[in-house]
Amino acid sequence: MIDHLLGGPLGLASGGTHGSGFTWIVDTNAMREACLILGADEVATSMSSPSLNAPSESTSAPKKPVLTSACPGWICYAEKTHPHVLPHLSRLKSPQALTGTLLKTVLSQQLDIRPDQIWHLAVMPCFDKKLEASREELTDIYWRPSSSREPTPPVRDVDCVITARELLMLADTRGISFPSLPQVPISTPSFPDPLLDTFLFPQRESQPSPHKRRRRNQEPAAGPSGGYLHHVLQTQLANSPGGKLHTIRGRNADVVEYIITRPLSHPNPSPHLSHAEQRLRDSSNNIEDEIREDGEEQVTIFRAARYYGFRNIQNLVRKLKPPRTRRLPGAATTTKQASKNNNRSSIATKTPNATAAGNINDYSYIEVMACPGGCTNGGGQIKVDDVGLGARQLKGTDRGNEGMSQKQWLEMVDEAYYSMSSSDTEIDDDDEGDLNMRDDGDEGEGDRKGNEMVNGIDVRNVRNVLRHWSESTGIEMGQLCFTTFREVRSDVGKGAEGEKDRVVELAGRIGGGW
Repeated sequence: MIDHLLGGPLGLASGGTHGSGFTWIVDTNAMREACLILGADEVATSMSSPSLNAPSESTSAPKKPVLTSACPGWICYAEKTHPHVLPHLSRLKSPQALTGTLLKTVLSQQLDIRPDQIWHLAVMPCFDKKLEASREELTDIYWRPSSSREPTPPVRDVDCVITARELLMLADTRGISFPSLPQVPISTPSFPDPLLDTFLFPQRESQPSPHKRRRRNQEPAAGPSGGYLHHVLQTQLANSPGGKLHTIRGRNADVVEYIITRPLSHPNPSPHLSHAEQRLRDSSNNIEDEIREDGEEQVTIFRAARYYGFRNIQNLVRKLKPPRTRRLPGAATTTKQASKNNNRSSIATKTPNATAAGNINDYSYIEVMACPGGCTNGGGQIKVDDVGLGARQLKGTDRGNEGMSQKQWLEMVDEAYYSMSSSDTEIDDDDEGDLNMRDDGDEGEGDRKGNEMVNGIDVRNVRNVLRHWSESTGIEMGQLCFTTFREVRSDVGKGAEGEKDRVVELAGRIGGGW
């Protein structure tokens, strides 16, 4: 229905001053798949560094543990109040930013127009995505060819961001009812680049049958925030025959630890692996923790965690804060005592039944999101108390919001997020097993040689698309897919006590926004 609202004749094109609609409506899931694969590569590179805790250069892998950087609320908080975590942040662009870069770079060259003649709108669940789009690092000056770097104002990769709530408001002001819009795919012009057209619009009638499908539904185990951590875990399981995933809940539902173990005696062959995947497997062998399960000795090969919500994030950044160097007598004793405390924490987590509390440096990857419950609970999402919009736009749907609590409403949102049931272009149930990875994390030698399916994603195909994008535009992959972060200093409230606490309180009060 969103396709028809933004690009169909019954949507925005039916009114307004100019009667304009959008030419292409791109599913962000396409570039999300690219982000997941590149994110797993980044973790592998970080783990294989000579010194896992050494700061990295801006163009190399981040410091271990790698922290997700797709949540702009979390990034804003880190840049303003906790610059010591910046070396840990993933350098990878978010799916919103990566999609914007793809559209601006390809269309400006293929159509021979300036980037400022392309207007890109993103629909997101979060108000903070507006701040992300305004970052200087996400403009054309960071990927513009050196020969054309004239003194012109920078052009954003994403020109405008509206939330799901604002999308309903837009429809309401135009007098358009969502339930009345068609629920069939919309016909749009072919994308100028044939390979990218196949990748971005796999549901087209003209696409070859292997590509004519919507990407696999998000599994509940992947979480409500894009599945970054889930894909890293699945990649590690696919590369570790005999590996087993243990889930440990922390002090609340938004803190979860994940540990992958395998039998100490299990062989660990590595056929048909990419260089990044081989690094991930090799580096996992450096972890020495051993446990026993069902009488069989196990080795811990990977640790990761999830931290959602600012209350939990505060605990995370506190653990990542480096110890103060003291030049007074007794400083060495303090350092040794901290080391002893970390060792006790590590011992406490050597069993899968332990609580999620260990040495933070033992983690290889941590998924961090500002909003409690993840992105489906974002500040820009439609809330159950949006009575005006709900009465007009949700009337006539299968499930209304009358008498429903916010918790029930969020459960319904999560259900819709995982099901993605609005398409008749999804793959058939009979074919889904051929596309998905086996439950035990082992794809089989045939799949590895062929499509390299991991977590339901054709890794080889996505890598080919990224390589083609870089070669066709003449822009290096690092400029297209990665970004940087910096400490932000503000004079507001400078010197006032408790400024950081007030910033955190404000962020939490408005649902993680800034």
